[in-house]
Amino acid sequence: MEGFTHDVIIVGGGPVGMGLAIDLGQRGVSVAVIERHAQPQLIPKGQNMTQRTLEHIDAWACVAEMRAARIVPRGVANGGLVTFGTLLGEHSYEFLPREGVQAFYSQAPDRMPQYCTEGVLRARTADLASVDARYGWTLDGFTQNADGVQVTVHETDGKGSETLSARYLVGCDGSRSPVREGAGISQTLSDHDRKMVLLVFRSPELHGLLGARHAERSFYNALAPELEGYWRFLGRVDGDSEWFFHAPVPEGTTRDNTDFAALLHDSVGQPFDLDVSYVGFWDLRFALADTYRAGRVLIAGDACHSHPPYGGYGINTGFEDARNLGWKLAATLQGWGGERLLDSYDAERRPVFASTDRDFIRRFIEEDRAFLAAHSPDDPGFAEAWAARNAGASEVFAFAPHYSGSPIIGGAGAPSAKGDHRFEARAGHHMAPRELPNGRSTYDALTPGFTLFDFGGEVEELTAEAEALGVPLSVVTARLEGEVCDYEASALLVRPDGYVAWSGDLAGAGNMRRAVGV
Repeated sequence: MEGFTHDVIIVGGGPVGMGLAIDLGQRGVSVAVIERHAQPQLIPKGQNMTQRTLEHIDAWACVAEMRAARIVPRGVANGGLVTFGTLLGEHSYEFLPREGVQAFYSQAPDRMPQYCTEGVLRARTADLASVDARYGWTLDGFTQNADGVQVTVHETDGKGSETLSARYLVGCDGSRSPVREGAGISQTLSDHDRKMVLLVFRSPELHGLLGARHAERSFYNALAPELEGYWRFLGRVDGDSEWFFHAPVPEGTTRDNTDFAALLHDSVGQPFDLDVSYVGFWDLRFALADTYRAGRVLIAGDACHSHPPYGGYGINTGFEDARNLGWKLAATLQGWGGERLLDSYDAERRPVFASTDRDFIRRFIEEDRAFLAAHSPDDPGFAEAWAARNAGASEVFAFAPHYSGSPIIGGAGAPSAKGDHRFEARAGHHMAPRELPNGRSTYDALTPGFTLFDFGGEVEELTAEAEALGVPLSVVTARLEGEVCDYEASALLVRPDGYVAWSGDLAGAGNMRRAVGV
């Protein structure tokens, strides 16, 4: 860090920025976090956290604290219901029951408002001496050269200012990212020309109405023909009284010219008592940065990609960005990562979001629009057609982001969000947990560096390469019997982010070099 105040400066202390700071801080990297808000903002967004996200939280050593921060009672399922017409409509089916893929992960999903998540991550960051968190500070601007970046910041509500410097700058500063703009990174935008409202309100009565009609769920989506495939989306903040609600509204809608209670009554299907505490607006659009890196500047989370809150992909995609980028930045700074390693962040993560957009979120809208145009509750067989829409919960099983064919994975294929869940150890795919012969889970045997599971393969060249390159590598030796046979390989190399870098029987020369971008 000679000549610099920090190794990495992160602008944006939301969940993604704080997750990245923890990931780097745990690896001994000196980090400054610049966050303009002194306290987390009490707007209930980013609620749905998948199994994979909780694996990240576990790797960041605060999973117990995160579980304890949950507001919705444990008995409420994390998934949702889709209803026809109104939220109390008679036709419904389950949506995103992620419990169906639980066997392939070591952590269960969870749900809480983003401000609770941020609170836990801030507390974890406070335990790391290598993380310098500047809450209540705002970015003024930055410059970069071949060696690093210089960043100027000021107190958001004060007069103080400071100049910081680092080897790298990462923008985790949201969809309107000043870091992205300052780095000259362009975006590909797809505007659906829809103004959306976000309402936060209290209504104990609504809890009773929904409970009398449907099984208790964390969220409810209403589809109506006049919405043309877009949702009216209701979610729980707590167990029985506080809610958030998204819906399309006319372009000229404001806080002052709209009866939001009437909108909620219409969406639910009958009047009920409520008290609106927050009204906000946003534009329904998709955006994807054309690169995730510009020299010494990188971006992550909503600064890279934004989309409607359909399916809970946003915060989970951002956390995966942080976990992918964290070890690669640390490896580069510590000298065991090659020239190609940081570029692989863009090569792996950007196609995954493009696939999430195309194969999941847009597909939801398009398929819903087509169904509503072709079917009516008055048609014979409507109930059967409606129930068949989510048979097998296929989108849950198909959402399996992977990095097949990436520059540091090799082989055929291309990174995508669309895949399948298997126990087989496949290069570029998430490692599913299996029980070792000694009773320990392979997940629990993972280390902050690379982990090599040797079940009798020929791995001498791989371990020699790791030693020569200075790559942190832990070797777990076990018999090839029991559940680990499901991996269909006598050896597998797992990256610091829990993805399989290589699997097979003979680890020839070059596998470790490729995995670290040399």
